[in-house]
Amino acid sequence: MLYTELLRLWDEAVKAIDAKDWDGALAKLDQITEPTSRTLFITASAHIALGQLEPALQALDQTIARDERLAVGFFQRAAVRMQVDSLEDALSDCIWAQKHMRGNMVIDYRQLGLRYKLYSWQVLYNAAAVYCRMGQWEQAREVLLSASQERGGGRGGNVELALDSVLRGEVLAPLLVPEGDVFRPRKQDVEQLQQRDFLGKAKVISSMIPNDDFGGFEPLRLQKPGFYEPKVDGAQDTRYMRMRVPYMARGPGQLTVPGGAMVFIFSEEDRDGMASVIYDGQRGLLPMALLEPADVKTTKGKKENRVPSGIPLPPGLKPPTRPETLPGPAAPPQVRFVMDTPPPSYTNATLPPLLVTEPPKYTANASSPSHQYAGSAQGGEAGPVVVKVHYRYTVVLSVPLDTPYHELQERIAHKLGQPVAQLRLRHKQHGSQVLRPLGGAGEPGSTLLEVAEAGRATLWCQTEDPLDSRTILYQMVALYDYAAEGPEDLEFSEGDTIDVLGEVNEEWLEGHCAGNIGIFPSCFAYRENPSVDQSTVL
Repeated sequence: MLYTELLRLWDEAVKAIDAKDWDGALAKLDQITEPTSRTLFITASAHIALGQLEPALQALDQTIARDERLAVGFFQRAAVRMQVDSLEDALSDCIWAQKHMRGNMVIDYRQLGLRYKLYSWQVLYNAAAVYCRMGQWEQAREVLLSASQERGGGRGGNVELALDSVLRGEVLAPLLVPEGDVFRPRKQDVEQLQQRDFLGKAKVISSMIPNDDFGGFEPLRLQKPGFYEPKVDGAQDTRYMRMRVPYMARGPGQLTVPGGAMVFIFSEEDRDGMASVIYDGQRGLLPMALLEPADVKTTKGKKENRVPSGIPLPPGLKPPTRPETLPGPAAPPQVRFVMDTPPPSYTNATLPPLLVTEPPKYTANASSPSHQYAGSAQGGEAGPVVVKVHYRYTVVLSVPLDTPYHELQERIAHKLGQPVAQLRLRHKQHGSQVLRPLGGAGEPGSTLLEVAEAGRATLWCQTEDPLDSRTILYQMVALYDYAAEGPEDLEFSEGDTIDVLGEVNEEWLEGHCAGNIGIFPSCFAYRENPSVDQSTVL
């Protein structure tokens, strides 16, 4: 449970206590899934106010279970147990409360949020009340005499009046924490629950547009498909300039612009020969000497192929029609090894076969401790095997010795949180450093017995990359977030790079992003560099 949610319910319950709405306070406290000792103390106080002693006693038991040194909890529970005639337990709570006073005359609980001071004489007073109910009047008188010698304020004449009542044979009423005195959350924490606007609202300081009072990042303009461009009149086409050579930023406020890029002159040249321009949605400084006038009309036909500038518009209101099927079957995935050990294919190419002098392999026919263990397991009930799996991290699990490979692979995939189809298990034979695939992984009846030694087995888990052997046509950059509407969709966020693997139709593309492959609308991304050659992931 989030601490902010706990704090909100705690504060609402305290407000209900202040309004004497005990049932409303209990309703709020019941919504706390992970109560603390202080919230449980409030629950007990509300039940006591309603006269529900058994639920109050249960809440106090949970309070003390969470804070075994809370003296006021023992003090309150002793008073409740006296009212339900559990005298032995009440006397025990008084003793524990006195012990957790740790020799102090008083404990002030204001630092914990409870506006109450527990005095040592109050604990002794309740102990005397227990003795009165047990008929041990002499013990009650001795305890009260001890309480009268306690130093500290708040006692008044309560102890003296209690002594007179004991001499007359009258039973003393137990002392309780006053009604409404409960643990309260810190005021500073409660104030932080309210959301604050630290940034405030934007205010226009300077603008090229007359009477501009727009508070956003760009003035409101008529939207059209494409990108926002600074609006100018026909006579001001010369405000579009083109960089003659590339320029690298050399100071604060300057922009890095490639050669041939088009920029918009935002303000005139200053004394240093620098002009304020807008390029790729950013405003900065460029040398005026490196700019030359650009004809906007001549580049209108090539607008789709140049690098976009400004802020992109959202996709059209009419969604693209979804394709029926994906074009062509996907290439079969190949295994990409993420471990430092060589792949199994290296064994035939670079490593010689094992010599006779090397340690023998542990097989089902070898006379070894592992064979004896396996034989005993086959003869009777299969014992557990400790399996250590090396992945990006190491996990350990215990499985029966006769566990089939496919069931073992499912349990490891569940442990790692990965799909079963993308996991491949390998092991090292005795005396070898080569990772070999499990021999009977695809055969029915193959069990862990073939690789276990002395009740232990060590495996290496490697994953497949779904992008292996797929050709990347080009890359695109996501303009907006796209939430998948079906299992075939590719989900991504704004700014993600998408590898385009194929064109489904004019409106949909097949791509790869963040380890997933799927289809997505082409209007949700733009091609950052159309001149990139096709490449194949190796």
